Amino acid sequence: MPADGTQFFDALQSVVRAFRRQFDTNAREIGLTLSRARLIRTLTQIEGATQAELAVELGIEAPSAKRQIDALERDGFLERRGLDGDARKRALYLTDRAKQQEISQFSTRIRAQALEGISPDELATARRVLEQITENIADYKIE
Repeated sequence: MPADGTQFFDALQSVVRAFRRQFDTNAREIGLTLSRARLIRTLTQIEGATQAELAVELGIEAPSAKRQIDALERDGFLERRGLDGDARKRALYLTDRAKQQEISQFSTRIRAQALEGISPDELATARRVLEQITENIADYKIE
């Protein structure tokens, strides 16, 4: 492999594209995309969060989060409710449709398929490598 890691990053991009394409293709029947499923999964952990809080948790810009939230609300996966004491802010809550076991099972199955043949040790090593790359990128400064 070249010292600059070009092949590694090309492979990483290929994995992300293939996973997104496969997820989106198969998730259409339940009305989701990978981005929307990720938002739902994150909201299960911080239900009642505001749009801004959810965007921060997802690491995306507020306008991107708003578009996804609008679509998920329109499709009946979440609802906005007023926050006590602040009429301007709205809290986000999952609907029964978003909490259906089908969504959780679908995500679990596609992840299991993607990781087929990879040992827990290999997966842990890969995760550590990716976390280190993420940290390196976050610390990068143009000189």
